[in-house]
Amino acid sequence: MPLLLRAAQIEDIDGIFAVRTSVRENALTLEELAELGITHASVAQMLAQAPCAWVACEASTIVAFAMIDEQAGSLFAAFVLPSHEGRGIGRALVARAEQALFARHPVAWLETARESRAAGFYRRLGWGDERDVGGGDIRLQKRRA
Repeated sequence: MPLLLRAAQIEDIDGIFAVRTSVRENALTLEELAELGITHASVAQMLAQAPCAWVACEASTIVAFAMIDEQAGSLFAAFVLPSHEGRGIGRALVARAEQALFARHPVAWLETARESRAAGFYRRLGWGDERDVGGGDIRLQKRRA
């Protein structure tokens, strides 16, 4: 079944949260996300302010998403359902996110756990200039080509 990559809409928020709470690594519940200030309302506000998220859909189901903080110049999130990992979906969504970030910033950044699979994924995509930010997390940067 073909995948559709497109800009996220308000109607996609439930699907975005379904993906976010289904991942194997860096898994968080809805309650834990809310404690971090990540709620349906906060995501809706982000989507209303600027194009900042993209989803991958298979039929009508969201299977992955990426989200940026355009003002801060950061890749805020990129997650793929475990059943859809290894198919290039994350790579494609991160490329869309990078395109939006580099339209406004010469350098983009993200934070992730140093020993995570995600860190290796981002390094393979050219993210580097690693800095320790404490708690086992690192900040990676990528420069506009």
